[in-house]
Amino acid sequence: MVESPPRNLTLELDGQAERSLAVLKALASEPRLRILTLLGDRLLNVSEVAQAIGIPLSTANLHLSALEQAGLILTDHKPASRGSQKVCGRAFDTITVRLPHGSPPLGQAMELSMPIGAYVDCQVAPTCGLASEHGIIGLFDDPASFYEPARLEAQLLWFHHGYVEYRFPNRLPPNSEPEGLQLSLELCSEAPFHHDDWPSDITLWINGVEIGTWTSPADFGGQRGKLTPSWWEEHNSQHGLLKVWRVTPQGSWIDGLKLSPVTLSDLRLEPARYISVRLGVKETARHVGGINIFGRQFGNYPQDIALRIPYRLL
Repeated sequence: MVESPPRNLTLELDGQAERSLAVLKALASEPRLRILTLLGDRLLNVSEVAQAIGIPLSTANLHLSALEQAGLILTDHKPASRGSQKVCGRAFDTITVRLPHGSPPLGQAMELSMPIGAYVDCQVAPTCGLASEHGIIGLFDDPASFYEPARLEAQLLWFHHGYVEYRFPNRLPPNSEPEGLQLSLELCSEAPFHHDDWPSDITLWINGVEIGTWTSPADFGGQRGKLTPSWWEEHNSQHGLLKVWRVTPQGSWIDGLKLSPVTLSDLRLEPARYISVRLGVKETARHVGGINIFGRQFGNYPQDIALRIPYRLL
């Protein structure tokens, strides 16, 4: 058992938001509340949760999946004697719900979704490739395929090292002040076919500022992703992990854990016409294990690259 770091994280819900409904639905279960209590001061694998709560392993998996989908627990894959094991931790200590009254306030967050094939710049090294919902785009291990017009249809892209860069239009209204930045997407390492123990150091840059590096533990395959199309062979990469980066006035975080001292003011969001997001693996990284990026029709999560910037009007 690995002890989790001390924290005091609060999730604030808007009673009208779609996520609020998902969270409240996940909480409406006695076993799930017991699991959240159990994970309050520790990290446990699925078997340990099942044993502590006194439920079958399959039932524990279902409850943990529901909590993960609602964003109430964080999961990671750690090396085990046979392959890897899923380790779970609680994401929040406090959950508050703001009940709606009257008309909801408008324009309190800029939210944009970017297809994974809509990058504006790239530099990739084999192994590399792109796949749409229906088939391969271009050729395997051919960096020139990343410039195919059909790249806009990509639902999975992968490369060994290098980067892809996206530009989100800056729709912050005049006389507003950003209060934070959140970026989420599904991704993992890139191994030949797939590999349960294949670390890769994946780095995020925003507006040219290095936010930090997360080490993906594996390239997940062998079991079909929930959204992965049937033509894609099962021994290939199937899904990733949904990762959430946050940049605040106090620093940068990934899945609620401190990543770096980079603050919101370091990004200089206000004067720019676009917000640059670069994802990649440095050739000089300790773990050069590639990257898979999944779109809304591949993997386990029905979303593209999602950017959210809450703001207040001055």
